[in-house]
This record gives sequence, C-alpha cells and structure tokens, in this order.
Amino acid sequence: MSTLNRTDTSLIGKWWWTVDRWTLSALALLLAFGGVMTLAASPAVAERIDVGSFYFVKRQAVFLFLAALTILGVSLLSPKGVRRFALVITFGSLVLMVGTLLVGAEIKGATRWLNLGIISLQPSEFVKPGIAVVAAWLFARRRMDETFPGFQMSIVLYLVTVAILLLQPDVGMAFVVSVVWGTQFFIAGLPLIYVGMIGAIFVAAGFGAYFTFDHVQCRVDNFFGPDVELGYQASRAIEAFQRGGITGRGPGEGRVKEVLPDAHADFIFAVTGEEFGVLACMFLVGLFAFVVLRGFGRVMKRDDLFVLLAVAGLLSQFAVQALINMASSVSLIPPKGMTLPFISYGGSSVVALALGMGMVLALTRERPSGSQAGGVYER
Repeated sequence: MSTLNRTDTSLIGKWWWTVDRWTLSALALLLAFGGVMTLAASPAVAERIDVGSFYFVKRQAVFLFLAALTILGVSLLSPKGVRRFALVITFGSLVLMVGTLLVGAEIKGATRWLNLGIISLQPSEFVKPGIAVVAAWLFARRRMDETFPGFQMSIVLYLVTVAILLLQPDVGMAFVVSVVWGTQFFIAGLPLIYVGMIGAIFVAAGFGAYFTFDHVQCRVDNFFGPDVELGYQASRAIEAFQRGGITGRGPGEGRVKEVLPDAHADFIFAVTGEEFGVLACMFLVGLFAFVVLRGFGRVMKRDDLFVLLAVAGLLSQFAVQALINMASSVSLIPPKGMTLPFISYGGSSVVALALGMGMVLALTRERPSGSQAGGVYER
C-alpha cells in the first residue's frame, strides 16, 4: 500500500483514502470469525447427514470469499451507482421471489429457495438491502419535491414485498423488512399520527401472524405458556452456553454441536459459547455494535437525506438480524430461523449481507461537500 499516497487519483487510490477503514477491518474480522466457526461447528452436522466432514466448510469458504469481493466491489460505487444497483437488485429479487412461489423447492414447510443445480438461491435475502436503499431514495425524493409520490410508492413497494414474503411463508424476514421500512419512514419526517397508525398496523399484523401461521402460534405458546418448555434446539443451545462458561471448552471440544441440527446455521452462536466461552460471545457482540455505531456516527455528519436514510436502513437491518439470532439462541425470544450475519452458514445470506455492507461503505465514504447529492435528483 506504500504506493497509495493521498495524491493518488486512481480508482483504488481514491477509494483507499475515502473508505472507512475501521469498519472495513471490523467486517474482515467478522468474515474471518465466520470461517473459524464454520470449521468448528459444521463437520459434526455434515457427518450426521453423511455428506463428508468438510462439505459445509468448503462451500462456506467460497461464500465468504465471494462476500469479501462483493464488499470491496460495491464499496467502489458512487451514491448514484448504489441507488441504481439497488433498483436492479430489488426488482430482480421480487421477480425471483414470485418464481420461487411457482417452482421453488419446499423445505421445512416453506417455499423460499430456487434450485439452480449446484446451489440453491434464496431471493428474499437479496431484497432486504435493495428495498432499504430504494425506499430511502423514494422518501428523500418526496422530501425534496412534494409533488413526487414517494411515500405512496414506498408503501406499495413495502406491501408487495411483505405479501410475497408471507406467502412463502417467511414471517421473520417480513418482520425485519417492516422494522427497517418503519425506521426509515419515521426518520424521513412522517407525521406522528401516521407513526401511531403504522405502529397499530404492525401490532395487528403480529396478532394476524399468530392466528394465521401454525408454527408461529406454536413457538409463541411454548415460549409464553404457563408451563414453559424450551424446544429441543433451544434447550441444547442453553446447555452449550452452560458448558462453555467464561472461557469455553476449547476449539473442537464442544459436544452439543453433535446433537444440535442447526449448529452450523441458526444456532452457531451457541457453538461459539461452548467452545470459546462468554468472552468470545461478547467480543462478537462488540464487533456487531462497532459496525452499527460507527456507521451511524459517520452518516450523521452528512447533510444528504438519501444517504442518511439508506445507511440507517441497512445498519438497522444488520443489527436487527444479529439481535434476533443471538436473542433466540439464549431463549430471550421465541426461536426464529435467522442467520447470524457473516457467521452462520448460508451462501445467499452471506452474499446479501455483503451487498448491504458494501453499500454502507460506499455511502459513508468521504466526499467533497456537494459532490454526493446522493442521487435524489440525479438521473
């Protein structure tokens, strides 16, 4: 990097001196930690289903490499480039989500994956970062031009997305999209009466999900019922934390992963607790918090509403997903099948998260005042 001085006007040179290298380093640590935890948690699962000990390790190594390239590549974009890229991702994902409902594979009662031969693609993962940026642009454009129907268009986009997610069904993903969209709507200056109305709609939707989807009702009843009895995976997860203690049993010494079906995915945080202890779990929580708080700290200095809303949406999505996974692992909330960002196994999830974080890095790069009118009016 010695040749990259501050006078370097090449694409890479300008990128290096304007990108947030602290956040970039934290994301690199998360990717590395994800590789370590896949190596620790997945062989036991792979052996149990007889696909070879390092089946998941090899695949996740490819996914993490693609994620690293995605973060770096997307972070090179301008705000206008991010907006255009997000438009393609959002509407492409919605088309694929509809296709998934028609020809997708049903796994564990849900139709969320498209079988593409050597890999399975989950389009709904990619709609999350896309809709956050598109909604941000619609809100910002509406604030700058009151004749532009940005609020109405955003509501339609949100309702269509959530409707398709509930048809799959994927209540957890619909919840994350709703939280992100609601956060952006509030920041954009929505009148308080509308905030109350949207809040009431979200509460009503929660009750609707409870009475509509049997698996949601079952999990909530088990969690809040008078005779609380944790499910099998939740019980094993708590056992893993108990066995790990403060410093853990050591790499490869965990035993709960041998009987935990989703040890490499939804409950990888529990494997972290058993093998590396509470200290490692707190370090991981700290990394997530650093990425989110650092991003908000940088974007709050900007006077571009589009950039503020887009970064707020992407970081809220990142934080909510991490919180849901970790909270369900320690039984603070009912179990929900949601991956831990960059740590859990899953190609679609890892690459989609990389898209989102690449967009955050692109939008929070240092740019001369007036050069980043985030594309609210740029054609």
